[in-house]
Amino acid sequence: MSHKRKNIALLGSTGSIGRNALEVMAQFPDRFRVTSLTANRNVGLLQEQIKRFRPQSVVIQDECNAVDLRKAIDGSTEVLVGEEGLRDVVTRSTIDLVLTALVGFAGLKPTFWAIEAGKDIALANKETLVVGGKLIMGRAREKGIRLLPVDSEHSAILQCLQGENLNAVERLILTASGGPFLHLQGSSLTHVTRAQALNHPTWSMGKKITIDSATLMNKGLEVIEAHWLFGLPPDKIDVVIHPESIIHSMVEFADGSIKAQLGIPDMRIPIQYALTYPERPSAPYPRVNFATLRQMTFLEPDVEKFRCLPLAYRALTMGGTAPAVLNAANEVAVELFLADRIRFSSIPDIIEQALDTHSPRHDASLDDLVRIDHETRESVLHLHSQTV
Repeated sequence: MSHKRKNIALLGSTGSIGRNALEVMAQFPDRFRVTSLTANRNVGLLQEQIKRFRPQSVVIQDECNAVDLRKAIDGSTEVLVGEEGLRDVVTRSTIDLVLTALVGFAGLKPTFWAIEAGKDIALANKETLVVGGKLIMGRAREKGIRLLPVDSEHSAILQCLQGENLNAVERLILTASGGPFLHLQGSSLTHVTRAQALNHPTWSMGKKITIDSATLMNKGLEVIEAHWLFGLPPDKIDVVIHPESIIHSMVEFADGSIKAQLGIPDMRIPIQYALTYPERPSAPYPRVNFATLRQMTFLEPDVEKFRCLPLAYRALTMGGTAPAVLNAANEVAVELFLADRIRFSSIPDIIEQALDTHSPRHDASLDDLVRIDHETRESVLHLHSQTV
């Protein structure tokens, strides 16, 4: 079967998701052309990716790195810079699909611009929907574009819903590994080190998402994302701890039956599903061996120990711009922890304080969301400017 070759703009190509996405696309050269790549400051890896995939254009964060990159390549690839460069590549008429793998709030504006330009989206940046779910999903529907989740949990739900009547869905069940501190006493979280928090037992991810997994904020952000992707209220989206990370999420229906999507914890699988949807081309990834799996365990999340999860539910219930404040406060708190300026246990305190002082706005524009994000970050940094 022949396929029209898709031109892909990959935002965040040097991160964990970006690297995996390139490996997936390399397996299907007849289906995908890597047309544009973007990176923050990892010039060395981006240079290697340019040599291998020969994109038409790349975007790097600042002009100094752009100068170095232009000197290092042969000139066949256009080098653009910063936010203006991102907007340029995601709106080009040659692009068929934008895979957004940027980290955090940085993914919001490029995703919005791509939707405005009528591009299909493979979304690996959950913060885009956490911050601007109403705006993003509204514009996607108006533009008639396809927005497919790349997160393993939301990909699992999408797969479980194929062929089903959405009106029969009673509950979404997001699974969580529980992170490195699942069995640690809550009082011990005060003394957690940076190295301990970055030692995830199952997944290999970037620093920010690894810390979010350790606090369970990552699962809280996924609850908000699931609300916008699938249209269910917070009380119909549950979280269960599943340390083996074999079941990636489940859907419960009105008759009591449950569908689950299983697979090894390998991000290439949901990435491929988003890129090739609705097809399932053969791929060489390892398979689940049930004979050696031995057991699958499930636990209720400890919301007193992992306070970030109920804070995410609170922000979603508050609605409007509250999730944007949650996200901004969390991103700054994670940065402060990684810089050894606050304790691990202070992360939820900072987020709770930001939510306590916020009055949500319910019809925010893109500019409003950018302003609220900036104001929240400035407020958190000011309060903790003397923290050592």
